[in-house]
Amino acid sequence: MMEQRPLGRSGFAVSGLGLGTMVLGSWGNTDLDECHRIINRAIDSGINLVDTADMYGEGENEQLVGAALRHRRDEVVLCTKFHHPVGHHDDPTRRGNSRQWIEQAVDDSLRRLGVDHIDVYQAHRPDPDVPLEETIGALTDLVAAGKIRAWGTSTFPAEDLVQAHWIADRTGGQPSVSEQPPYSILCRGIEGDVLPTARLLDIGVICWSPLSGGWLTGKYTRHNPMPSGSRGATNPDHFDGGNEAKFDAVEALSVIAAEAGLSPAHLALAWIREHPAVTAALIGPRTEAQLEDLLGAAEVHLSSDVLDAIDEVVPPGTTVNPADAGWIPPGLAVAQRRRSTRP
Repeated sequence: MMEQRPLGRSGFAVSGLGLGTMVLGSWGNTDLDECHRIINRAIDSGINLVDTADMYGEGENEQLVGAALRHRRDEVVLCTKFHHPVGHHDDPTRRGNSRQWIEQAVDDSLRRLGVDHIDVYQAHRPDPDVPLEETIGALTDLVAAGKIRAWGTSTFPAEDLVQAHWIADRTGGQPSVSEQPPYSILCRGIEGDVLPTARLLDIGVICWSPLSGGWLTGKYTRHNPMPSGSRGATNPDHFDGGNEAKFDAVEALSVIAAEAGLSPAHLALAWIREHPAVTAALIGPRTEAQLEDLLGAAEVHLSSDVLDAIDEVVPPGTTVNPADAGWIPPGLAVAQRRRSTRP
């Protein structure tokens, strides 16, 4: 069995590696039989954390995950997310973190997943247009109704985590049990605030993009920046293939991995799990072969010398490309920084 850790105060114990399913289905592997095999093989290996979102594949991903789990629902901690619109539309009421949208979105997710409850229901991003009191009140009511067991956040800044904790305590609401931030050797910004805050408030941390969209597998090189089938080739709008700083870092990290007798991917995943605030790292394999390779990282532990060498390549708290942080605070908008918008 894979090592398990408590997910904050949720009462759930989850595996150190979780399965992120975003690239299963129309956003990646369209072979549904193989997708089902990937999910079931992950569970067989000891992974009990399965993460999806309503927006992945415009809802199709939740349907795929639900079908794969039809006879294994009780073996997993099932997580999904709300916030982004599902499908292409301009209706402002069908997105965000308002009570109105949460109440509709959770029923939609339950129907697509084919389950009677969601274990951890996560706000996919902050919503500066909706008071946190409203969001927490709606999620607290969903817990009371039995539609969700607990709720969490994704890519929230530390100050929002603190505010949410304070609001829940003041109003008698359900506190957040988890935060899902972007975290990798190339994206370390949360080390300065989000991770210490999570430890302080006993919030579980489930990290997305631990391989930085494939950069930390070593498959992207200066001579072949977008190999066929890679995230760089399928999602070029989200891939900074000309980032020389990343190429420099990946080349140095590959040397560290080789000296430690590890693949770059195993080094990156093991590094994530060494942080005491981290509960789990989400792997997102597109194929069965990728899954089998990534599972090998579950038992890897890094020495202090290796960790120190990694810090020399990418210093603590550094995010090589700020865009990888996944969310831009609204306070950085021009209208929020200037008393006047005069030319």
